[in-house]
Amino acid sequence: MKKNNIAKILLATLSFGLMTTSCDVERLPTGSMASEVITGDPNSYLDAMVRGAYAQLKDWSDPMHRLGEYAGDNMMIRGSSTDAFYEFITYSRTPNNYRLQNFWDYGYKAVAQASNTINMVAEGQSEEIDSKLGECYYIRGMMYFYLTRAFSRPYYQAPDKNLGVPIVNGTPEDMENLQLPDRSTVAQCYQQAIGDLRKAEKMLTTNNGPAYASKGAAQAMLSRIYLYMSGTYENPNTQYADSAAYYASEVINSGTYSLLPRNEFMVYNTIVPENNSESIFVVKRVATEFSGYDHYYGIGGMYAVIGGMGWGEMYASAKYIDLLNETGRNDWRPDKKNIVDARANFIEPQYVTDASGNYTEVFRFIKNVYDQSGAQTNYNYVQATLNRNGSQLTCTETIDGKETTYALTPVNEEQEIYSIKYSDGNTYQGVIDYQMSLNRVYPMFYIVKCSREGEDSHLHSPIISRLGEVYLNRAEAYAKLGRYSEALSDLNLIRERSIPGAGYKSLDASNAHQLIDKERQLELAYQAERSFDVYRNGDTLTRHYPGPHNAMEEVSPADYRVTYYIPQTAINSYPSGSTLTQNPTSNAGVILN
Repeated sequence: MKKNNIAKILLATLSFGLMTTSCDVERLPTGSMASEVITGDPNSYLDAMVRGAYAQLKDWSDPMHRLGEYAGDNMMIRGSSTDAFYEFITYSRTPNNYRLQNFWDYGYKAVAQASNTINMVAEGQSEEIDSKLGECYYIRGMMYFYLTRAFSRPYYQAPDKNLGVPIVNGTPEDMENLQLPDRSTVAQCYQQAIGDLRKAEKMLTTNNGPAYASKGAAQAMLSRIYLYMSGTYENPNTQYADSAAYYASEVINSGTYSLLPRNEFMVYNTIVPENNSESIFVVKRVATEFSGYDHYYGIGGMYAVIGGMGWGEMYASAKYIDLLNETGRNDWRPDKKNIVDARANFIEPQYVTDASGNYTEVFRFIKNVYDQSGAQTNYNYVQATLNRNGSQLTCTETIDGKETTYALTPVNEEQEIYSIKYSDGNTYQGVIDYQMSLNRVYPMFYIVKCSREGEDSHLHSPIISRLGEVYLNRAEAYAKLGRYSEALSDLNLIRERSIPGAGYKSLDASNAHQLIDKERQLELAYQAERSFDVYRNGDTLTRHYPGPHNAMEEVSPADYRVTYYIPQTAINSYPSGSTLTQNPTSNAGVILN
């Protein structure tokens, strides 16, 4: 008889062979009698059982980041790729994607190990045991939320009709006649996650740092889940918005966490989680888990080359760079460096020097790309050589051996921002900068937010929750409740930490959506939140910037590709008589209300 992936995962957890980690103090029993031994004396193995649940998050967090971040508009890739993650970027959804499969498998492994621990160990024996069980409830609740938001429609779209994921909390008793449930509704999955996290909130009495579940971690996740349930700005659900604000306030008012000052936040990525006052929960990674060239395959390996490690094939998008420069130009030139927005410090342009170590001045701008019929098909960067003749500035572009010179018109001379009237008839704005290295045709704007933890190459502990997000959660919740003054206070606390003195002057129904969304994009970039933030508020994803993606395409929140397909291997291996329903394969199957 077939057993599906979930069932195999659940069954496998009884041996706990997958649960041992390098930090285990004692060995768990192995072999066919493992489950009986553990069931007979579960408390003796509780620590290792809980560590095993955490261990699953390490493999899960890699595809979690890629499917969340690559589908957004904060990054671009240098060209097409045969890697399965390229489907996340291009929205060419398929059910046969090994990275999606890993996200599903390790997510359900975490659910299974947390569930079996909960089912094996009785509550109420001691505060210490209950707190350990609380960690399991946190992991399970968090995992159901992450699985549901990836494989399901945004909550505001008919949550009682649209499907979430299967809810299977522990190994089924009858494995010989195995039957497994189909996917529960989105609403049921959210309630499962909320129930687990509320249970965790009550049971967790110890806080061993951001590498472990805590009461604050449960409350931070609840603030996010309720925010996802709070509807759109145009049609908010005030009950859920109020709950989001409540749980955010519980975290903020606890005094357990504090925002890093600007200078420390600018190197947030280098601070190990246990020394970071802003981190609430992370998937902790340590350097000993990586050997040789393993850093190439970490999350940061695609974003930069550091210490000879990494592919360095994905860069900050022009859209994200424009957001960083909106208040004032961030100048990354080594001899002129001026970071206006602290978040720009996570971007590192790769400048070129000549044999003497000198830089070449260029005028860099983005131009439209047209096909032979005159229709725009894309965008591309131009780095035109800068010419200085007294106060007269021109730039020269060479195409197929032909030089064309353009006069520069000042836009902001102090920041060296200019415009030119280009040969295609358009006027483009750009900056005087140093020539940057190109990968294919794209300047290399390295992203280091997912690298250098403890200053170790691409070491990175993926962030699940931090205090900066919690303030933004509350700001959005307050705005949806019409409490704009309180929303503005929270929003500006985050904004002025990065751009001192640049707080927004006012917030109301006319601009709250735009300003809060912009600040979330700036603050939470490269934390796998962006694509979900766009769709949950009923927004359309636009990526009108250079890259091999379809730059002219707009993905609406009603598009069937907003959700990922259930992995086909999971569907194929469901037991006879059970059904695991696939997501719609066209817009015709999408349920919006």
